[in-house]
Amino acid sequence: MTALHALRSLLFVLFLVVTVIPWALAVVLVSIFIRGNRIYWMCAGWLRLSVYGARWICGIHWRIQGMDHLPTRADERAAVLLASKHQSTWETFAYPALMTHPLAYVFKRELLYIPFFGWAMARMDMIHIDRSKRTEAWKKVEAQGKRLMAMGHWVIMFPEGTRIARGQKGVYKSGASRLAIATGNPIVPIATSSARCWPRKSFLLRPGVVDISIGPPIPSVGREPDELMREVEAWIEAEMRRIDPEAYR
Repeated sequence: MTALHALRSLLFVLFLVVTVIPWALAVVLVSIFIRGNRIYWMCAGWLRLSVYGARWICGIHWRIQGMDHLPTRADERAAVLLASKHQSTWETFAYPALMTHPLAYVFKRELLYIPFFGWAMARMDMIHIDRSKRTEAWKKVEAQGKRLMAMGHWVIMFPEGTRIARGQKGVYKSGASRLAIATGNPIVPIATSSARCWPRKSFLLRPGVVDISIGPPIPSVGREPDELMREVEAWIEAEMRRIDPEAYR
């Protein structure tokens, strides 16, 4: 990491801080009068600005393949469950900015306590859970997931549960496959090489290209959760080795 990269990273962090404060306050104010998808797309606007900010300031570009595996914008009621590799903050910002449908993240409720950013998140229709109460958390995921997917929203989950270092693999948990089976919707696996440019637990960014590969939908009807998740895991991990071979030497 050169001094120039560190300086550009610092400028990017300042860019995030300077833009999120007025944007989040505007979201909170507007949410008094309107709700639903308009608030979601308003928040997604800041995420899009952030992704392009990382591109302009830090030189992080992206390539996407497999968008044809997702329902089109015209298919407003077509729901899928996205199961993605999770390597950094980048993809959590990028997916709402790049996808055609509203996304509902399943995330730990502590994120809602982050000033400004968390306040805006609280205004969106997403699924925040208390991880210390596993049974209650799953009931909430199932109930909220069914409701949101019936509306045509795409629920997105990270099966490994947390950000994983580049070239590593975490334990794939069956929550995403259980929800897919409960709702009857397919799982769409996603591989991403975001840690190549934005490592986990770090704000020191490197210029480069993030690859996002979206796999074909995997049917969930008549499947067992563990067996379905093994198929998702196999696709993601094989694809990771294809899009980021340097990390798996």
